[in-house]
Amino acid sequence: MSTKRCYYETLEVDRNADESKLKAAFRKLAMKWHPDRNPGDAASEIRFKEINEAYEVLKDGEKRAAYDRFGHAAFEHGGMGGGPGFGAGFASSFSDIFEDLFGMAGQRGRGGRERGADLRYNMEITLEEAFQGKTAQIEIPVSVTCESCSGTGAKAGTKPKTCSICGGAGRVRQAQGFFTLERTCPGCQGRGQMIEDACPSCTGTGRVTRERTLSVNIPQGVEDGTRIRLAGEGEAGIRGGPPGDLYIFLSLSMHQFFQRDGADLHCRVPISMVTAALGGEFEVPTIDKGQTKVKVPAGTQSGRRFRIASKGMPVLRSRQTGDMYVQVVVETPQNLTKKQQELLAEFEKLSSGATQPEAAGFFTKVKDFFGSRASQQ
Repeated sequence: MSTKRCYYETLEVDRNADESKLKAAFRKLAMKWHPDRNPGDAASEIRFKEINEAYEVLKDGEKRAAYDRFGHAAFEHGGMGGGPGFGAGFASSFSDIFEDLFGMAGQRGRGGRERGADLRYNMEITLEEAFQGKTAQIEIPVSVTCESCSGTGAKAGTKPKTCSICGGAGRVRQAQGFFTLERTCPGCQGRGQMIEDACPSCTGTGRVTRERTLSVNIPQGVEDGTRIRLAGEGEAGIRGGPPGDLYIFLSLSMHQFFQRDGADLHCRVPISMVTAALGGEFEVPTIDKGQTKVKVPAGTQSGRRFRIASKGMPVLRSRQTGDMYVQVVVETPQNLTKKQQELLAEFEKLSSGATQPEAAGFFTKVKDFFGSRASQQ
C-alpha cells in the first residue's frame, strides 16, 4: 500500500479544482518551498519535489484520470510511462514559476522590442490653479524613436540578424542536476537579435533624446500628491518597442491666506477687542477671487469659527464643493497711550462677573479649591 501523500492535499486544492486553480496553487507553493529560497533546508527540497510531482500528474488530463481511479498505484511498476519523477516534464512545470522566482518576466519581447521606461515629472501649482483647473504646457527631454533606422537600431539598408546562440528566443536553457534553468542569452542580452552594423544616429538603441512639449490637463479639485498619467508619453521603447508612460506628480505651493483640509479651506482673521465685545463685521477674500462678509456677534471669544458654505475647494471628479471656515483671533492692544491705559483701567474697575463670566467662574473655582485645601490642614 502506498504511503505517499494525496496529490490534491499536497497542492492544497479540492479534487474538482480546474487547471487554473491547479497552476495557481503550484506557483504559490513552489515559490514558497523552492530550495533557492530555503538554502540548506533539506525538508524544503523534499517538499518542493512532492509539489512538483503532484502537479506533473494533476495537470495532465490522462494521468489525472488514472490517479483519480487508482491512486498512486497507477504509476507504480512503470505504469503511465514510468511515473511523474523529474524527467522532461519537470522542465515544463518549473518554467511555470521560473519567471516568478528569478524575475525573468520583463518587458522585453522577441526581436529586442523592449518597452520604454516610465517617466516622472514634478509640477508645482498654486491653490488657485487647483481650484480653477488649468491646462499647462511642459517641456521634457525624452527618448523618441530614431527616425534614421525607424527604431530597429540597424544602419539604414541593413537589418538585425537572429541571434545564433539562442535562435531568436532571447533565453537559453542549462541543465543543473534535476533542474533545467533558463537564463537570458549572453549573446543578445535577451533581445533575440543582434545588430552587426549599428545606426550611427542612435548607436543601435533605436531611440534618440529630444525635447518635447506636452499639454497637461489639470482638473479642478486636485490635491497635493495627485498623480496624472499620460499614456504612451514616456520613454520610447528599445528597437521599436512600445513607449512607457509619463506621470505628472502635483504639489501645491503654500498659500498666503488659506490652509487646505481636503475640500475645506481655513483662514485666521485678527479682530480688535472692541469688535469682539461690541460686535461688528469684516470682509474676507474667497478662493474664487471674490469676497464675503463675516458678521461678528457681540461677546465673540477668540478662536470662534464661522462657516461659509460652499466657498471651499471643488471635490475632484464630482459636483460637490467644500466649505470655508474663518477663525477669529481677538488681538490684545499694544503700545497704548496714557489715555488709553486710563480708560482700560477705568473699564476694569467697572467690570464684573457679568461682563467676564468665564474668568469669574474660573477664579471662583480656584478660590473654592484653595479654601477646601485650607480646611483639610
